[in-house]
Amino acid sequence: MGPDYSFEDQARARGFTRIAGVDEVGRGPLAGPVTVAAVVLDPSQIPEGLNDSKKLTAKARACLYDQIILVADVCIAHASVEEIEEHNILRASHLAMQRALDGLKTPPDYALIDGNMLPRNLKLQAEPIIKGDGRSVSIAAASIMAKVCRDCVMLSLAQQHPGYGWETNMGYGSKSHILALQKLGVTPHHRRLFKPVHNMLYQEK
Repeated sequence: MGPDYSFEDQARARGFTRIAGVDEVGRGPLAGPVTVAAVVLDPSQIPEGLNDSKKLTAKARACLYDQIILVADVCIAHASVEEIEEHNILRASHLAMQRALDGLKTPPDYALIDGNMLPRNLKLQAEPIIKGDGRSVSIAAASIMAKVCRDCVMLSLAQQHPGYGWETNMGYGSKSHILALQKLGVTPHHRRLFKPVHNMLYQEK
């Protein structure tokens, strides 16, 4: 069973009309921004095959990205490495969530947010949905948009900083990434408070 429109239908039954699905990608990596997408789907034009982006191939994600852009109101936002270090990763991802919701062409009146927490001071009514990217088509669409966008960011950064394997590990702490950190050192795009990077910077010489 993949995601469906039942959470959105429940919100519509309570009088909400513009329901945004929100998901983030990139909380775990050692490098790069955290990326959030907010997506308001048109219930009469929901692309087929929406699912948790992790369950889709890169080709399927790219195809769905193109379809979603055509039929939905979408905004993609980031929180930078500096913001992750200033606020911590959870607060930084919540900051990016608010940015994504604020950036939609028409303001939503309700949000379905992947996970078990809502951002502080959210400007609209919302509900958290655990594993929402596999349960709500709006959140699934957001997970696809955020994943494709963040992967593009990491591919670009990989060209600027070759050797870390970001074009395949997307900044996650793979064995090859850790080895490259030890060999090549820390870049400005590394999250200095994340343990492997922090340990490398501050280990006793």
